[in-house]
Amino acid sequence: MNAIEVYASLFISSFLSSTILPGHSEIILTAFIFLKKYPIIDLIFFASIGNILGSILNWCIGYFLTNLKDRKWFPINKSQLTRASSWFLKYGKWTLFLSWVPIIGDPLTIIAGIFRVPIHTFILIVSLAKTMRYVFISLVVTNVF
Repeated sequence: MNAIEVYASLFISSFLSSTILPGHSEIILTAFIFLKKYPIIDLIFFASIGNILGSILNWCIGYFLTNLKDRKWFPINKSQLTRASSWFLKYGKWTLFLSWVPIIGDPLTIIAGIFRVPIHTFILIVSLAKTMRYVFISLVVTNVF
């Protein structure tokens, strides 16, 4: 694979991982780090950008499609919505620091849109959380920890 294919596949995987679709971005990032052919900072960058943009899509879904949350195709089910809403009502925008966590992170980003968290606040918190996750994974994979 050339660099463009590597970064594109990592970006797409990371984007999908931050939606309700499967993406496995951590596995793909780890594989590319093990290849030692691409700068880790570039890999972290493309993984983070993809993941952040996927979360922004989730925020938009929550913000613009709130009235459709009872539809069968809505991306999160009622139990996930209820659980994420209770966390969000209890802890507010700070729950977005958990946006990187599997299973609960994606619904939290949709809930943030439903509760109208300002987009600039959303992007700042989610960007920090998601980028730090990829930095941590990279440090673990390269045995820095």
